[in-house]
Amino acid sequence: MPDFRLIPSIDQLRQRATIRALEDRFGAEATVDALRTAAATVRDAMAGGDQSLATDASVIGRLETIASTHLDGLFRPSLAPVINATGVIIHTNLGRAPLAASVIDRIAVVARGYSTLEYDAARGGRGRRDRHAEALLRHLTGADAAVVVNNNAAATLIVLAALAAGREVIVSRGELVEIGGGFRVPDVMAQSGAVLREVGTTNKTRAADYAAAIGERTALILRVHPSNFRVEGFTERPALADLVAVGRKFNIPVAEDLGSGHLGSDGGQIRVGSVSDRGPIRIGTGSEPDRNRIGYLHHPLWSAEPAVQDSVAAGVDICCFSGDKLLGGPQAGIIVGRTELVDRVRRHPLMRALRVDKLTYAALEATLTEYAAGRAAQTIPVQRMLAATADEIRRRAEAVAARIRVAEGWRVELVPGASAVGGGSAPGVELPTCLVALARRGLSTDALEQRLRGLTPPVIARVETDRVLLDLRTVLPDQDQELAALVSSI
Repeated sequence: MPDFRLIPSIDQLRQRATIRALEDRFGAEATVDALRTAAATVRDAMAGGDQSLATDASVIGRLETIASTHLDGLFRPSLAPVINATGVIIHTNLGRAPLAASVIDRIAVVARGYSTLEYDAARGGRGRRDRHAEALLRHLTGADAAVVVNNNAAATLIVLAALAAGREVIVSRGELVEIGGGFRVPDVMAQSGAVLREVGTTNKTRAADYAAAIGERTALILRVHPSNFRVEGFTERPALADLVAVGRKFNIPVAEDLGSGHLGSDGGQIRVGSVSDRGPIRIGTGSEPDRNRIGYLHHPLWSAEPAVQDSVAAGVDICCFSGDKLLGGPQAGIIVGRTELVDRVRRHPLMRALRVDKLTYAALEATLTEYAAGRAAQTIPVQRMLAATADEIRRRAEAVAARIRVAEGWRVELVPGASAVGGGSAPGVELPTCLVALARRGLSTDALEQRLRGLTPPVIARVETDRVLLDLRTVLPDQDQELAALVSSI
């Protein structure tokens, strides 16, 4: 018969130094619950004939281990940081855009106390939360007005609900897309109360198709960025200016879902400050960019992604786009456009359900400030990752590889490869990079990849051609030494 007297009382266990340390970390109530769970588990094990529980020391040791493990699991956050070594910059599964240091600082300042979220300090009375970030958005995009909701799907929904509920919205068949997570444009339109009116074909839609579909019930012409796919070959899509001309002719507003949030400028360039007398900065060609220069950053991405200010300048009446994709800020749906239309969005009942909190506003304003100040190319992580050349990444990769090679049992080599933009932005655009290919004696490729995911923090790599690959484009520079140490510890 098992000797259950070996199991101490809860009060006796709480006198032990190990349990007191658990109470300091997790609180008395949670620790007592964990001890009760541990005692029941040990009692069941003893009743089942576990011969290793035959002494005071063995029983107490098991109780402490079970209680500690239980508490660690209970209090471990489900949202945890990882090292993204996949080379996918806007990785939706890994939280999309990492935030700039100045943005994190601003969040901390606002989160630490009270704020002017809905208070007008100048008037000493109630303010409007939907006015935050508007001045910066107007300055950067050239739009008359702006408002922010919690993501771009919400932005599309509320624009349609506010401007077209119960009426028709004309959309090209080639733009009725589905993106990640089963998000389908027709489904969002149905939820908004708008009625879908399809025009054209999957591969060819002309401005005349939109014009022919306009009738008494038409409320809006909607243009949708195709996001994560491209239609190539025998295709036709009207220029934005032609679509705007149709809207003006029939007095129908033109709305555009831009998706990615690219703040660019004419000619496929991203403006990062005032124009330099020395001309544009060339990047992505293998040469070292001059970080001290102010001007325009050229990149193959910019010719593939529509810029918000270009759409505004072309005469689009209202646009929406993401805050956490190419913009490199927090999750948000940003709506810019004519004052009359944006105000109708502000007043819609859905606005309260879709509004953002003070931390999102703090992060968004701080992100936009980096653009307005001409620092985004250097300070916004997504922009730095996009701008990094293969030579820059190779130098970092060589240093990481050298540290890993010191540990016994590793085979490490550098191989050329390509990074991806991700997040449904610029599909097909590949960014040349240098990859660290890893092999560990005694571990298969799958086993090594699994061990990397089991580290703290997890290292998320990619597997291609039966090799584990690390792409340092998406590893923050201050994580290089940590990454090498973590890999070496396997």
